[in-house]
Amino acid sequence: MGEYKGNPGELIYHYDLHFTQVVEYGCSSNAIFSGQAQPPAAGARFDVHFEGKITGPKINGTVKGVDYLHIRADGRCPLDIKAEITTDDGKKIALAASGVGIPEPGTPIIQLRENVTLTTNHPEYAWVNPIQVWAPGTVDLSKGEIRVTGYAA
Repeated sequence: MGEYKGNPGELIYHYDLHFTQVVEYGCSSNAIFSGQAQPPAAGARFDVHFEGKITGPKINGTVKGVDYLHIRADGRCPLDIKAEITTDDGKKIALAASGVGIPEPGTPIIQLRENVTLTTNHPEYAWVNPIQVWAPGTVDLSKGEIRVTGYAA
């Protein structure tokens, strides 16, 4: 694949992921995620592990990682995501993302806005190293599903 010669706004990938584990730190994720309980004043911390498929014109394979999620008392969720992409040809690409999750009131849906950095030492995917990826998407907490689309920023 070599050097990236695309344009800002170009589709890089789409991923469909599912929760594989939620680590709780004193608050029930089910109660918070379902809206039955509000996050405490100090916020609620969860490690949300996920995995699934990544597809697109530039990257295809699987994603596995964790969001070190902090849900603030006002519901806003700063994102701290670390993941690994394994391409269909067996190469590894590191994914690091920050951003924000914004809950849709009265629903289990969180709107995601991710700023993503991809890094690798594999020459055929080295084009990912200098680009920034803008990745909007959603999380459905009731289903444990994450859908995100990444574009060259």
